[in-house]
Amino acid sequence: MTSAPDEIRTDRLLLRRVGPGDVRSAIAVLSDPATNRFNPAGPPSAEQAARMLVEWQAHWARDGIGYWAVELPETGEVVGFGGLRHHVLDGEPTFNLFYRFRPRHWGRGYAPEMARAAIDWAGRARPDRPVVIITDPGNAPSQRVAEKLGFAHAGDSGTVEGPVLVWRHQEATMAT
Repeated sequence: MTSAPDEIRTDRLLLRRVGPGDVRSAIAVLSDPATNRFNPAGPPSAEQAARMLVEWQAHWARDGIGYWAVELPETGEVVGFGGLRHHVLDGEPTFNLFYRFRPRHWGRGYAPEMARAAIDWAGRARPDRPVVIITDPGNAPSQRVAEKLGFAHAGDSGTVEGPVLVWRHQEATMAT
């Protein structure tokens, strides 16, 4: 398998492999109630968010792929986290696209910009593995981002936390 790059630059963002220095940003983003509005489990505690960051680092070490810290290069501010992880959906190996951003940076197009870079990498490195987004049925903002990125609703599924919608990337319909 081809590993994801430790760092990708987009027009406005630096996407870099998460590290121990990102713990404060991870706690701020992941534990914010606004970023968990559609999370049935609610926001994680600071300790849980810090453990999630350690888990993300383990995914990079084990799988050669994971979530990036999404940074504004001119200031070094981490505005969010996102990227791809291995996921098995109904027995099929996929890449799950995840993104979570600080609320003050919502509406600036950072999630689609980060996601396009992740989708582009997956298309080049692993064209055999589909990219999916899994959303809560009520999460209209994430569903709009998914549609903007060229994903189509591919069906419903469930997790231990409840029902979810599955969005599958449709290369031919990729929006710009």
